[in-house]
Amino acid sequence: MEEQKKEKKQDSKKQKQKKDRLFLSKVIIVGLLLVVQIVFLVVMIVKLGDYYVYVQVLCTVISLLVVIYIVNKPDNPAYKLAWVIPILLFPIFGGIFYLAIAGNRSSKGFVRKIEDSITDSCQFLPQNPEVAQRLMEESKVVGMQSQYIQNYGKYPVYQHTEATYYPVGDDNFQPLLDELRKAKRYIFMEYFIIREGLFWDSVLEILEQKVKEGVDVRVMFDDMGCVATIPSDYEKRLRAKGIRCYSFNRFIPILTLRLNNRDHRKITVIDGHTGFTGGINLSDEYINHTSPYGHWKDTGIMIKGEAVWSLTVMFLQLWGYVSGEIEDFYQYAPKPEDLIGIGNDGYIQPYSDSPLDQEIVGENIYLNMINKAKERIYIITPYLVLDNEMVTALTLAAKNGVDVRIIIPGIPDKKIVYILTQLNCTPLLESGVRVFKYTPGFTHAKGVLVDDEIATVGTVNFDYRSLYLHFECGVWVYGSRIIADIRKDFEATLQQCKEYTLEENLKASPIRKLMGAILKLLAPLM
Repeated sequence: MEEQKKEKKQDSKKQKQKKDRLFLSKVIIVGLLLVVQIVFLVVMIVKLGDYYVYVQVLCTVISLLVVIYIVNKPDNPAYKLAWVIPILLFPIFGGIFYLAIAGNRSSKGFVRKIEDSITDSCQFLPQNPEVAQRLMEESKVVGMQSQYIQNYGKYPVYQHTEATYYPVGDDNFQPLLDELRKAKRYIFMEYFIIREGLFWDSVLEILEQKVKEGVDVRVMFDDMGCVATIPSDYEKRLRAKGIRCYSFNRFIPILTLRLNNRDHRKITVIDGHTGFTGGINLSDEYINHTSPYGHWKDTGIMIKGEAVWSLTVMFLQLWGYVSGEIEDFYQYAPKPEDLIGIGNDGYIQPYSDSPLDQEIVGENIYLNMINKAKERIYIITPYLVLDNEMVTALTLAAKNGVDVRIIIPGIPDKKIVYILTQLNCTPLLESGVRVFKYTPGFTHAKGVLVDDEIATVGTVNFDYRSLYLHFECGVWVYGSRIIADIRKDFEATLQQCKEYTLEENLKASPIRKLMGAILKLLAPLM
């Protein structure tokens, strides 16, 4: 046992060293180029010192106009405030810096192309009216929540689908490999992080074999998410193996807000009849083969049946953007014989959220669930960086007598964000929300369970980045057998947690409180 622990520790150390080398080769170089651009802006203004008064007046006017523009944008108030205050504090640089980032023209093309791809694909996602009607008759409250996802998320609700819940990534690992081996037509994989190691190498070995068998294998990863985990030419390496591969939103040294819009989704689709999603990336810590932050708690879900079609369309939406290919989506629909024997496991509704429209689908799904709760709300999340709407919903639920419990990490992966997470607990704890720290390590899971009736498992964290800036996805379920599994997992996880009390929260040092207050102001930009 001791030898195994020692080997595991050595593997973690080697992986960290490799990660550090990749970081130096990619992040620092690009980061320096970004700094050069900022310095250039500052130097240009300083060089105009002979005309300082005029430059100051011009820049101040620009900053004021930018502030007026930001205030009138239909964004979250906290996000707008996070920009307005720095601009007013530094009027000479603030407005110009905002224009340099937010005014980048390439962002407009980026938005238009993805929006067109998503809009064009909506025709492939018709809602079966009989299924929607049955759900509405069973529960109007639940039916209306589902209807929101249909109308604004553009994703239908399904029956004739079965779901399996995985309480940790270790449990998800082997089923994923088993299903990949069964592929006959195609494999689509879209992930925020790919890291070379046991997990990815095991997957890659199967993908290479499937290519030889004539299976259409496609891999899409987020370039920013993988900036310190794989070489910069990894797309070419996979293509050389016959795997069709693209990175999403290439990390380039240009000041632009599009660097914030990451593909945070985790999707695998096999032949249109089997799909996986959840918080699990293709990296060894997710299956606890390495332990950078203690035990890594994550969750996943596998679905089989008609609802997999939504995951297929999600993948093809962004694939169309990165590849420029125009395809007939229906050629990837499951074969009728692949759906034989699949029963009705309640109502299953996969959904996706884009940061490029004005509809915050991920947050609104959470808010709908929280606001309609009668008895209990269980939440698990790696980060707790909440806007006013979410704080109000959670505190009001607790004040109304709903048992609200939130599980956060015991060992953080990002210490600065963890300070902010703990600060955000203050109004929740004061209102009766119970917060628990997962003492064995880090929880990367993202899930909500309400009244043992409705649940969602996916990629959406309780933070601004997930709710407003990233491409995300999840699966909303009602009346499914996995509801009981999710409840059982929450209760088992709570047994491994230590409750975080208001007294403990208030004992934080004045410096930490001040740091937290500043971070809270800038939270939407983090």
